[in-house]
Amino acid sequence: MHITGIYVALATFLVIGLAAGVSMRRGQVKTGLGSGGDMTLLQRIRAHGNALENLPLALLLLLCLELNQTQALWLHVFGVVLIVGRIFHAIGLWRSAGTSFGRLAGTALTWGVMLVMAALLLWQWFAFGAVAH
Repeated sequence: MHITGIYVALATFLVIGLAAGVSMRRGQVKTGLGSGGDMTLLQRIRAHGNALENLPLALLLLLCLELNQTQALWLHVFGVVLIVGRIFHAIGLWRSAGTSFGRLAGTALTWGVMLVMAALLLWQWFAFGAVAH
């Protein structure tokens, strides 16, 4: 079993949970498209959308690191930080349309781990891959 698959599965549960929250709120306020001016619905739409904007690239970075045979411990650290960051962000945005600890921490964790993974991939290429090419 591949390590990235664990975090793809967890991310899928998160995205489906966020999508369900959007769908339930749409039913409550009877809005089929957009937010209909409902702030709660808008917050849920953005929490779902933000996850979908960040998770694919982050998971692709994780997969590339796994394919480069990065140590399993590091892959798990990156995966856990990513999922925790996305959960923090979603909770923060669901609770408040303004700034919040959850949004700040979630963004910092997500972008931070993505930057570290991208830098590590480049380092691996320069340190090991460039010699073979």
